[in-house]
Amino acid sequence: MVRLIPRDEAFTEIFIRDGENLLAAARALEELVVTYDRLDERVAAIQALEHEGDEIDGEIAVRLERAFITPFDREDIHELTSRLDDVVDGIQEVAETFVIYGIDKPTPEARQLAGIIAGQGAELLAALRMLDKPETMQAHLRSVHTLENEADGLSRAAIGRLFRERMDPLDVIRFRDLYIALEETIDAAEDAAEILERIAAKGV
Repeated sequence: MVRLIPRDEAFTEIFIRDGENLLAAARALEELVVTYDRLDERVAAIQALEHEGDEIDGEIAVRLERAFITPFDREDIHELTSRLDDVVDGIQEVAETFVIYGIDKPTPEARQLAGIIAGQGAELLAALRMLDKPETMQAHLRSVHTLENEADGLSRAAIGRLFRERMDPLDVIRFRDLYIALEETIDAAEDAAEILERIAAKGV
């Protein structure tokens, strides 16, 4: 059938911008953890990216309200926007935790978990660039899940080590909360991947 009313395809472009912003925030976090200098400056840069993400989300909401026909389900557009926002919010929370808790030096596990977030960000962006052909994004989405599984074992081992090594109780609290924030951000990325899988399954 000939489509008499065209779909608003600009959603794909906006979601790509959202994914690019997410990846920029993830890489900024990874750089923060690796270099661990100029923390206030680096956290401020991540906060700016979080604000940029909120503005992009606002654009999506306005376009969703105005669009007569969308390229995929409105519910999925809303959910995908929300889940991507959760990832960037989590990245900001992790970055701020280093400063608020006065962590002197990140652990190797914290660096690895931050690297996993950056890896997931790259895979999510690659998948978002395939929104017009969602059946082609599966390899990238599987990678997001694989990274989440890797993070599960890593964070459990890291928390266990805090107690086995009989660290100062305050350090145990600081790093446990940091690991939890990192893990929740990684889980949020997996949630975003699941929404993309749902979009692909509907055969848009």
